[in-house]
Amino acid sequence: MTTTPPTPDDPATPSAPAAPSAPATPAQADHGARAHSFNAAAAQYAANRPSYPPALFDALEELAGRPLNGSRVVDVGAGTGLATARLHERGADVIAVEPGAGMATEFRRTLPGVPIVRGNGNALPLADHTADLLTYAQAWHWTDPALAVPEALRVLRPGGALALWWNTEAVDVPWIAAAARRIDQHFDLDLSAEKRNVGPDAADPAGRLGLTRHEIRWSRRVPVDTHLANLASHSVFLTDTDERRAAFLTDERRHLLTVFPDGVVEETYVVVLLLARAPVTP
Repeated sequence: MTTTPPTPDDPATPSAPAAPSAPATPAQADHGARAHSFNAAAAQYAANRPSYPPALFDALEELAGRPLNGSRVVDVGAGTGLATARLHERGADVIAVEPGAGMATEFRRTLPGVPIVRGNGNALPLADHTADLLTYAQAWHWTDPALAVPEALRVLRPGGALALWWNTEAVDVPWIAAAARRIDQHFDLDLSAEKRNVGPDAADPAGRLGLTRHEIRWSRRVPVDTHLANLASHSVFLTDTDERRAAFLTDERRHLLTVFPDGVVEETYVVVLLLARAPVTP
């Protein structure tokens, strides 16, 4: 797959366009801080975040109309490589794109044989029409769709596919719904609504892509410490104060042990997959 500068060791491409003439709003500043917060916690992220079920990659192949084996795949916002590793295992010729230095370092440690370049979805460091499949696992919401949509269409080959997905908590499970309410109350935010609103309209407000929505339900069983470390690896916790984060996690452990007295938590997820096919002719 042909790339254009930067090289893998170049500094990170900014995660937003050049600095605006007006000062950033508090919401913009918070979004930027959350986007960059993962770099200091990359090892924690890699060790505790859930991966993705095989059914997701089966759906990708079916909906994209081609096998992953032998396909040229670009995994954007690859982070520590949780999705990249699964794509690579399925035989994809995959290249990762990641803006964060800490995340890229962890990626290289765990996937030394997979190429990674520094960049982001707003300005992909890739040549035109080089990818059969462009993937964003837990990453599209850090982009500006006004920039990321045309970039995706530029990099995809005619007839290629763009796939965006998120592991979202299954809030129809009572203990998960209760935990979500506690988190919303702690941050005085409606984070649950952010997850409920994942869909084509939010991902592509201009409607250029024709995204379709699909859901894959799955679960994993992990020790309570892993569950709490996963929780603490999310950006809202990483940007919280040490004292508030520690107090919440201590209290949350108490709640969890009333539901799971053996100390093993069953996390249930719904992968929300949004997929679109590029036009057959560029």
